[in-house]
Amino acid sequence: MSFPITRHRRLRRTAGLRNLVRETQLTAHDFIYPLFVTHGSGVKDEIPSMPGVYHFSLDLLQAEVEAVVAAGVQAVLIFGVPDRKDASGSSAFDEEGIVQQAIRAVKAWAPQLVVVADTCLCQFTDHGHCGLIHHDAHSGAAEVDNDPSLQLLVRTAVSQAQAGADVIAPSNMMDGFVAAIRDGLDEAGYDMIPIMSYSVKYASAFYGPFRDAAHSTPQFGDRKTYQMDPANSREALREAESDVVEGADMLMVKPALAYLDVLRMLKEHFDLPVVAYNVSAEYSMVKAAASNGWIDERAVVLETLTGMKRAGADLIITYHALDAARWLRGE
Repeated sequence: MSFPITRHRRLRRTAGLRNLVRETQLTAHDFIYPLFVTHGSGVKDEIPSMPGVYHFSLDLLQAEVEAVVAAGVQAVLIFGVPDRKDASGSSAFDEEGIVQQAIRAVKAWAPQLVVVADTCLCQFTDHGHCGLIHHDAHSGAAEVDNDPSLQLLVRTAVSQAQAGADVIAPSNMMDGFVAAIRDGLDEAGYDMIPIMSYSVKYASAFYGPFRDAAHSTPQFGDRKTYQMDPANSREALREAESDVVEGADMLMVKPALAYLDVLRMLKEHFDLPVVAYNVSAEYSMVKAAASNGWIDERAVVLETLTGMKRAGADLIITYHALDAARWLRGE
Protein backbone atom coordinates (compact mmCIF):
# COMPACT_ATOMS: atom_id res chain seq x y z
CA MET A 1 0.00 0.00 0.00
CA SER A 2 1.28 3.48 -0.89
CA PHE A 3 -0.25 5.30 2.08
CA PRO A 4 1.27 6.89 4.20
CA ILE A 5 4.38 7.00 1.98
CA THR A 6 2.42 9.04 -0.62
CA ARG A 7 0.82 12.13 0.92
CA HIS A 8 -0.63 14.43 -1.73
CA ARG A 9 -1.30 17.13 0.85
CA ARG A 10 2.42 17.76 1.37
CA LEU A 11 2.54 20.16 -1.59
CA ARG A 12 -0.64 21.96 -0.52
CA ARG A 13 0.52 22.77 3.00
CA THR A 14 1.38 26.47 2.52
CA ALA A 15 0.54 29.23 0.04
CA GLY A 16 4.18 29.30 -1.07
CA LEU A 17 4.24 25.57 -1.84
CA ARG A 18 0.93 25.83 -3.71
CA ASN A 19 2.30 28.72 -5.78
CA LEU A 20 5.45 26.79 -6.65
CA VAL A 21 3.61 23.77 -8.04
CA ARG A 22 0.64 25.54 -9.63
CA GLU A 23 0.12 24.10 -13.11
CA THR A 24 -2.01 26.86 -14.65
CA GLN A 25 -1.05 30.52 -14.40
CA LEU A 26 -3.67 33.16 -15.17
CA THR A 27 -2.41 36.67 -15.98
CA ALA A 28 -3.78 39.92 -17.36
CA HIS A 29 -1.98 39.13 -20.61
CA ASP A 30 -4.46 36.32 -21.20
CA PHE A 31 -7.44 38.68 -21.50
CA ILE A 32 -9.18 40.50 -24.32
CA TYR A 33 -11.71 43.10 -23.19
CA PRO A 34 -14.82 43.75 -25.33
CA LEU A 35 -15.94 47.35 -25.89
CA PHE A 36 -19.30 48.50 -27.28
CA VAL A 37 -19.04 51.77 -29.17
CA THR A 38 -21.88 53.89 -30.52
CA HIS A 39 -22.56 57.24 -32.18
CA GLY A 40 -23.38 60.48 -30.41
CA SER A 41 -21.70 62.29 -27.56
CA GLY A 42 -21.85 62.04 -23.80
CA VAL A 43 -23.01 58.42 -24.01
CA LYS A 44 -22.07 56.02 -21.25
CA ASP A 45 -25.15 53.87 -20.90
CA GLU A 46 -25.05 50.74 -18.80
CA ILE A 47 -26.43 47.70 -20.59
CA PRO A 48 -29.37 46.54 -18.43
CA SER A 49 -28.63 42.83 -18.75
CA MET A 50 -24.85 43.25 -18.30
CA PRO A 51 -24.11 45.24 -15.12
CA GLY A 52 -20.81 47.09 -15.38
CA VAL A 53 -20.73 46.96 -19.20
CA TYR A 54 -21.54 50.10 -21.16
CA HIS A 55 -22.26 51.60 -24.54
CA PHE A 56 -19.68 54.36 -25.07
CA SER A 57 -19.68 57.25 -27.48
CA LEU A 58 -16.22 58.07 -28.78
CA ASP A 59 -15.82 61.14 -26.59
CA LEU A 60 -16.19 59.04 -23.43
CA LEU A 61 -14.36 55.96 -24.70
CA GLN A 62 -10.88 57.30 -23.97
CA ALA A 63 -11.30 57.01 -20.20
CA GLU A 64 -12.25 53.35 -20.56
CA VAL A 65 -9.26 52.72 -22.82
CA GLU A 66 -7.01 54.34 -20.23
CA ALA A 67 -8.51 52.03 -17.59
CA VAL A 68 -7.71 49.03 -19.80
CA VAL A 69 -4.08 50.10 -20.09
CA ALA A 70 -3.82 50.82 -16.36
CA ALA A 71 -5.18 47.35 -15.54
CA GLY A 72 -2.47 45.73 -17.65
CA VAL A 73 -4.87 44.26 -20.20
CA GLN A 74 -3.21 44.27 -23.62
CA ALA A 75 -6.09 43.79 -26.05
CA VAL A 76 -9.61 45.05 -26.72
CA LEU A 77 -12.34 43.71 -29.01
CA ILE A 78 -14.40 46.40 -30.73
CA PHE A 79 -18.13 45.99 -31.34
CA GLY A 80 -20.05 48.77 -33.05
CA VAL A 81 -23.65 49.84 -32.53
CA PRO A 82 -24.49 51.84 -35.67
CA ASP A 83 -26.96 54.68 -36.17
CA ARG A 84 -28.36 53.16 -39.36
CA LYS A 85 -29.08 49.69 -40.65
CA ASP A 86 -29.98 48.29 -44.05
CA ALA A 87 -30.38 44.94 -45.77
CA SER A 88 -26.69 44.62 -46.64
CA GLY A 89 -25.24 46.03 -43.42
CA SER A 90 -23.40 48.69 -45.40
CA SER A 91 -22.33 50.65 -42.31
CA ALA A 92 -20.17 47.65 -41.37
CA PHE A 93 -17.75 48.47 -44.21
CA ASP A 94 -18.18 52.24 -44.26
CA GLU A 95 -14.80 53.98 -43.84
CA GLU A 96 -16.52 56.32 -41.39
CA GLY A 97 -18.45 53.55 -39.67
CA ILE A 98 -18.51 53.48 -35.90
CA VAL A 99 -16.10 50.53 -35.66
CA GLN A 100 -13.63 52.15 -38.03
CA GLN A 101 -13.79 55.42 -36.09
CA ALA A 102 -13.29 53.61 -32.81
CA ILE A 103 -10.30 51.66 -34.11
CA ARG A 104 -8.56 54.84 -35.24
CA ALA A 105 -9.30 56.54 -31.93
CA VAL A 106 -8.08 53.67 -29.75
CA LYS A 107 -4.86 53.32 -31.74
CA ALA A 108 -4.26 57.07 -31.36
CA TRP A 109 -4.84 56.99 -27.60
CA ALA A 110 -3.03 53.72 -26.86
CA PRO A 111 -0.84 52.55 -29.75
CA GLN A 112 0.44 49.64 -27.68
CA LEU A 113 -3.03 48.10 -27.29
CA VAL A 114 -3.86 45.21 -29.58
CA VAL A 115 -7.13 46.19 -31.27
CA VAL A 116 -9.25 43.27 -32.43
CA ALA A 117 -12.14 44.05 -34.78
CA ASP A 118 -15.25 41.88 -34.74
CA THR A 119 -16.07 41.24 -38.39
CA CYS A 120 -19.73 40.49 -38.88
CA LEU A 121 -22.87 42.05 -40.34
CA CYS A 122 -25.55 41.20 -37.77
CA GLN A 123 -25.34 44.49 -35.82
CA PHE A 124 -25.54 46.43 -39.08
CA THR A 125 -28.33 44.64 -40.98
CA ASP A 126 -31.96 45.57 -40.51
CA HIS A 127 -32.86 41.87 -40.34
CA GLY A 128 -30.21 41.00 -37.71
CA HIS A 129 -28.62 38.11 -39.57
CA CYS A 130 -24.92 37.68 -40.31
CA GLY A 131 -25.19 37.84 -44.10
CA LEU A 132 -27.38 38.75 -47.05
CA ILE A 133 -30.88 37.33 -47.15
CA HIS A 134 -32.11 35.34 -50.13
CA HIS A 135 -35.81 34.58 -50.66
CA ASP A 136 -36.52 31.28 -52.36
CA ALA A 137 -38.46 31.88 -55.57
CA HIS A 138 -40.77 28.93 -54.99
CA SER A 139 -41.38 28.79 -51.26
CA GLY A 140 -40.64 32.41 -50.42
CA ALA A 141 -38.60 31.22 -47.45
CA ALA A 142 -35.79 33.53 -46.34
CA GLU A 143 -32.32 32.16 -45.80
CA VAL A 144 -28.83 33.57 -45.39
CA ASP A 145 -27.04 33.51 -48.75
CA ASN A 146 -23.53 32.29 -48.03
CA ASP A 147 -21.32 33.18 -50.99
CA PRO A 148 -22.56 36.72 -51.75
CA SER A 149 -22.22 37.46 -48.03
CA LEU A 150 -18.50 36.68 -48.21
CA GLN A 151 -17.90 39.67 -50.48
CA LEU A 152 -19.36 42.05 -47.89
CA LEU A 153 -17.41 40.43 -45.07
CA VAL A 154 -14.20 40.91 -47.05
CA ARG A 155 -15.02 44.59 -47.55
CA THR A 156 -15.67 44.90 -43.81
CA ALA A 157 -12.38 43.22 -42.86
CA VAL A 158 -10.34 45.35 -45.27
CA SER A 159 -11.96 48.56 -44.02
CA GLN A 160 -11.14 47.56 -40.44
CA ALA A 161 -7.54 46.81 -41.35
CA GLN A 162 -7.30 50.17 -43.13
CA ALA A 163 -8.52 51.85 -39.95
CA GLY A 164 -5.67 50.26 -38.00
CA ALA A 165 -7.04 47.00 -36.57
CA ASP A 166 -4.28 44.68 -35.41
CA VAL A 167 -6.42 41.53 -35.65
CA ILE A 168 -9.50 40.66 -37.71
CA ALA A 169 -11.99 38.45 -35.87
CA PRO A 170 -14.73 37.20 -38.22
CA SER A 171 -17.71 35.87 -36.27
CA ASN A 172 -20.24 35.18 -39.02
CA MET A 173 -19.85 31.39 -39.47
CA MET A 174 -20.29 31.51 -43.24
CA ASP A 175 -18.62 28.63 -45.07
CA GLY A 176 -15.32 29.77 -46.57
CA PHE A 177 -15.17 33.03 -44.64
CA VAL A 178 -11.54 32.64 -43.53
CA ALA A 179 -10.27 31.94 -47.06
CA ALA A 180 -12.24 34.87 -48.49
CA ILE A 181 -11.04 37.31 -45.84
CA ARG A 182 -7.44 36.07 -46.01
CA ASP A 183 -7.41 36.59 -49.79
CA GLY A 184 -9.04 40.00 -49.44
CA LEU A 185 -6.59 41.20 -46.79
CA ASP A 186 -3.60 39.94 -48.77
CA GLU A 187 -4.76 41.58 -51.99
CA ALA A 188 -5.25 44.87 -50.13
CA GLY A 189 -1.71 44.73 -48.74
CA TYR A 190 -2.58 43.55 -45.23
CA ASP A 191 -0.88 40.18 -45.42
CA MET A 192 0.55 40.60 -41.89
CA ILE A 193 -2.83 41.15 -40.21
CA PRO A 194 -3.81 37.91 -38.43
CA ILE A 195 -7.27 36.34 -38.43
CA MET A 196 -8.77 35.27 -35.12
CA SER A 197 -11.49 33.03 -36.43
CA TYR A 198 -14.71 32.33 -34.57
CA SER A 199 -14.13 28.78 -35.73
CA VAL A 200 -16.51 26.99 -33.40
CA LYS A 201 -19.46 29.22 -32.66
CA TYR A 202 -22.52 27.48 -31.30
CA ALA A 203 -26.16 28.52 -31.72
CA SER A 204 -26.26 29.17 -28.01
CA ALA A 205 -28.79 30.47 -25.52
CA PHE A 206 -25.88 32.16 -23.72
CA TYR A 207 -25.85 35.12 -26.15
CA GLY A 208 -29.02 36.81 -24.91
CA PRO A 209 -27.43 39.75 -23.06
CA PHE A 210 -25.00 40.36 -25.93
CA ARG A 211 -27.90 40.79 -28.35
CA ASP A 212 -29.24 43.38 -25.93
CA ALA A 213 -25.84 45.08 -26.00
CA ALA A 214 -25.23 44.90 -29.75
CA HIS A 215 -28.87 45.35 -30.84
CA SER A 216 -28.37 42.30 -33.05
CA THR A 217 -31.38 40.08 -32.36
CA PRO A 218 -32.58 38.41 -35.58
CA GLN A 219 -35.83 39.91 -36.79
CA PHE A 220 -37.02 36.52 -38.00
CA GLY A 221 -35.97 32.92 -37.47
CA ASP A 222 -32.72 32.08 -35.74
CA ARG A 223 -29.08 31.38 -36.58
CA LYS A 224 -29.19 27.60 -36.33
CA THR A 225 -28.55 27.13 -40.06
CA TYR A 226 -25.09 28.65 -39.79
CA GLN A 227 -24.07 28.43 -36.14
CA MET A 228 -23.31 25.02 -34.68
CA ASP A 229 -25.63 22.61 -32.90
CA PRO A 230 -24.71 22.59 -29.16
CA ALA A 231 -25.00 18.79 -29.18
CA ASN A 232 -22.08 18.34 -31.60
CA SER A 233 -18.38 18.13 -30.82
CA ARG A 234 -16.82 16.17 -33.70
CA GLU A 235 -18.28 18.77 -36.06
CA ALA A 236 -16.19 21.34 -34.19
CA LEU A 237 -13.04 19.64 -35.40
CA ARG A 238 -14.26 19.82 -39.00
CA GLU A 239 -15.06 23.52 -38.63
CA ALA A 240 -11.68 24.27 -37.07
CA GLU A 241 -9.77 22.18 -39.60
CA SER A 242 -11.39 24.12 -42.45
CA ASP A 243 -10.25 27.38 -40.89
CA VAL A 244 -6.71 26.10 -40.40
CA VAL A 245 -6.52 25.07 -44.06
CA GLU A 246 -7.99 28.43 -45.14
CA GLY A 247 -5.36 30.42 -43.24
CA ALA A 248 -6.66 31.22 -39.75
CA ASP A 249 -4.04 32.32 -37.23
CA MET A 250 -6.12 31.70 -34.08
CA LEU A 251 -9.11 29.46 -33.39
CA MET A 252 -11.98 30.43 -31.11
CA VAL A 253 -14.60 28.48 -29.21
CA LYS A 254 -17.76 30.40 -28.30
CA PRO A 255 -19.29 30.10 -25.71
CA ALA A 256 -16.62 28.85 -23.33
CA LEU A 257 -18.07 27.59 -20.08
CA ALA A 258 -20.44 24.94 -21.44
CA TYR A 259 -17.90 23.89 -24.09
CA LEU A 260 -14.68 23.27 -22.18
CA ASP A 261 -14.51 19.81 -23.72
CA VAL A 262 -14.44 21.41 -27.16
CA LEU A 263 -11.69 23.79 -26.07
CA ARG A 264 -9.63 20.80 -25.00
CA MET A 265 -10.27 19.01 -28.30
CA LEU A 266 -9.04 21.98 -30.33
CA LYS A 267 -5.98 22.35 -28.12
CA GLU A 268 -5.06 18.71 -28.64
CA HIS A 269 -5.71 18.59 -32.38
CA PHE A 270 -4.26 21.89 -33.61
CA ASP A 271 -1.11 23.87 -32.90
CA LEU A 272 -2.64 27.33 -33.33
CA PRO A 273 -3.51 29.55 -30.34
CA VAL A 274 -6.96 28.74 -28.98
CA VAL A 275 -9.28 31.52 -27.81
CA ALA A 276 -12.20 31.11 -25.41
CA TYR A 277 -15.07 33.60 -25.43
CA ASN A 278 -16.49 33.95 -21.93
CA VAL A 279 -19.82 35.18 -23.27
CA SER A 280 -22.44 37.61 -22.01
CA ALA A 281 -24.80 35.27 -20.16
CA GLU A 282 -21.85 33.57 -18.44
CA TYR A 283 -20.87 37.04 -17.22
CA SER A 284 -24.38 38.16 -16.31
CA MET A 285 -25.20 35.02 -14.33
CA VAL A 286 -22.16 35.61 -12.13
CA LYS A 287 -23.10 39.27 -11.69
CA ALA A 288 -26.67 38.38 -10.76
CA ALA A 289 -25.63 35.77 -8.22
CA ALA A 290 -23.02 38.10 -6.72
CA SER A 291 -25.49 40.97 -6.42
CA ASN A 292 -27.75 38.68 -4.38
CA GLY A 293 -24.89 37.69 -2.10
CA TRP A 294 -25.04 34.07 -3.21
CA ILE A 295 -21.43 33.80 -4.40
CA ASP A 296 -18.03 35.41 -3.92
CA GLU A 297 -17.72 37.18 -7.29
CA ARG A 298 -13.94 37.50 -7.23
CA ALA A 299 -13.36 33.85 -6.32
CA VAL A 300 -15.89 32.53 -8.85
CA VAL A 301 -14.59 34.69 -11.71
CA LEU A 302 -10.95 33.76 -11.17
CA GLU A 303 -11.83 30.08 -10.79
CA THR A 304 -13.90 30.15 -13.97
CA LEU A 305 -11.22 31.89 -16.03
CA THR A 306 -8.57 29.55 -14.67
CA GLY A 307 -10.75 26.61 -15.69
CA MET A 308 -10.96 27.95 -19.24
CA LYS A 309 -7.21 28.32 -19.42
CA ARG A 310 -6.66 24.89 -17.89
CA ALA A 311 -8.98 23.40 -20.52
CA GLY A 312 -6.75 24.78 -23.28
CA ALA A 313 -7.46 28.46 -23.83
CA ASP A 314 -4.40 30.55 -24.64
CA LEU A 315 -6.50 33.73 -24.68
CA ILE A 316 -9.83 34.58 -23.05
CA ILE A 317 -12.29 37.20 -24.26
CA THR A 318 -14.11 38.27 -21.12
CA TYR A 319 -16.19 41.15 -19.77
CA HIS A 320 -14.52 40.42 -16.42
CA ALA A 321 -11.11 41.38 -17.82
CA LEU A 322 -10.54 44.64 -15.94
CA ASP A 323 -11.74 43.30 -12.60
CA ALA A 324 -9.84 40.04 -13.03
CA ALA A 325 -6.62 41.85 -13.96
CA ARG A 326 -6.87 44.00 -10.84
CA TRP A 327 -7.67 41.06 -8.63
CA LEU A 328 -4.68 39.15 -9.95
CA ARG A 329 -2.53 42.12 -8.91
CA GLY A 330 -3.96 41.85 -5.43
CA GLU A 331 -6.15 44.96 -5.61
